[in-house]
Amino acid sequence: MVQDRIDVFKDMISNLTEDSKNDAKGSAGDKHETALSMMHIEQEKLTTKLKEAIEQKTILDKIDPLKTTENIVLGSLVKANGIYLYVSVALPKITIDGINVIALSPQSPLGNHLMGNKAGFQFEINKTHYTIESVE
Repeated sequence: MVQDRIDVFKDMISNLTEDSKNDAKGSAGDKHETALSMMHIEQEKLTTKLKEAIEQKTILDKIDPLKTTENIVLGSLVKANGIYLYVSVALPKITIDGINVIALSPQSPLGNHLMGNKAGFQFEINKTHYTIESVE
């Protein structure tokens, strides 16, 4: 999913670069300058999003999927309150074999409470009580 986002951002940046080159060969004037400026702003936004996606991929690449621990660490699959949580990077909800999994960052409020704890640990966030059922 993250690699797909990286590829899309790269393609979009490449297309904008190509469009700006083609537009530079066209007419001059205020409209031309405005169009080039807008393309540049959009390219900067896409470059920022690309950088974020690359940073997410770097974090995901560091995770050893075969590593198991009792304590929750980066890469742990946690079941809490019947919900599966994958401590990694913040991503949209994914479904694997019919099971919904929420990928969350260890820096998120929920991820922060999970890190370092074990099955059986209980805590509360925003008046919601959580119980860690299992750690894989």
